[in-house]
Amino acid sequence: MDLNTGSTTFMILCTSLVMLMTPGLAFFYGGLASKRNILGIMVQTFVSLGITTILWVTIGYSLCFSGGEGGIIGNFDWVFLNGINFNDAFNPGSGQEYPTYIFIAYQMMFAIITPALITGAFVNRITFKSYLLFLVVWQIFVYYPFVHMIWGGGILADWGVKDFAGGIVVHATAGFAALASVIYVGKRRDTASPPNSIPLVAIGTGLLWFGWYGFNAGSELAVDEITTLAFLNTDVAASFAAITWLVIEWSREKKPKFVGLLTGAVAGLATITPAAGFVPLWAAMLIGIAAGAVCYLAVQLKNKLGWDDALDVWGVHGIGGVLGTILLGVFAVEAVGGTAGLIDGDSSFFVKQVISVAAAAAYAFIFTYIMLMIINLITPVKVSDTDEDAGLDASLHGEKAYDEGSL
Repeated sequence: MDLNTGSTTFMILCTSLVMLMTPGLAFFYGGLASKRNILGIMVQTFVSLGITTILWVTIGYSLCFSGGEGGIIGNFDWVFLNGINFNDAFNPGSGQEYPTYIFIAYQMMFAIITPALITGAFVNRITFKSYLLFLVVWQIFVYYPFVHMIWGGGILADWGVKDFAGGIVVHATAGFAALASVIYVGKRRDTASPPNSIPLVAIGTGLLWFGWYGFNAGSELAVDEITTLAFLNTDVAASFAAITWLVIEWSREKKPKFVGLLTGAVAGLATITPAAGFVPLWAAMLIGIAAGAVCYLAVQLKNKLGWDDALDVWGVHGIGGVLGTILLGVFAVEAVGGTAGLIDGDSSFFVKQVISVAAAAAYAFIFTYIMLMIINLITPVKVSDTDEDAGLDASLHGEKAYDEGSL
């Protein structure tokens, strides 16, 4: 194999950055959770590193990327990565060849973090057994089909739908699955639980923001000018969104909130994800402002409607993913990423983006709700009132995050 060492090194780095996002998410959610449920939420995130890796190398990669051209799902040709040699090249003949194994690992990191995003919605209400079933079934029937349809040469790719790094595939599906989960399991008994550690939230945000450069820039799957555009667009959108959220919340509540600043940054990161390599820099600024404002309003709407999405997965990731996908249809410029949106004279692309993200959100919501009903027939989904009052750290896992008796 002719190996481009620069591209190979870049993809190894990006894969490592995306892997780091999963522990970062655990810290982010762990800091926001109540003191009795820190480990309960963090273990749900970390366990995906193990379960999803096993699932991915056995059937996941094959279902996403083998066969099924123009269809909904792939086939089993590459089960257990059968037929893929460690020295096979990805992008052969491009001048940017790197081992296919790196592409497999890179996509695996996306699969690991996507279902973990959902966990913040139902913090301290879900049994661990039911979550493990959820983790497996949701990936097979929601995540894998959308990966294949958009990134694996499936029906949406053939139709012309674009998603640079996961607005539909990751954030819209996870966010609306989170909303279905919240509606199914109902409210927490103690909805006033404050964050146990805002500094931990800040550490998690920093790791997520850092890792997101690999998430978005790496999705070009090569090293070129689009890679650098996606990198800068990512940072710019996050920054504009963070400040927009801060200003809106400050004006409404009369105090600048640190958690609001951090949440706004994550909203900006989620919203720019589908568009990062398709829009010019000025559009990333507008997308960031829109993300900060719209996601903030979505969280306020959630509160008004009484949905107990504890850590605002729907408002930040679900709405962010939908918004970013739609704004890609508005701001895509053919001279930048090869695709024309509304401002570049192609209304049909905008319509495709709207239809596809709406369908993805609806499917993820409906399937997740029905799936939870079925899982509940096998093992209880919601914890008992006694376990919830005691906290999942002690009742389910027999551990405490902090030994308060030690110095």
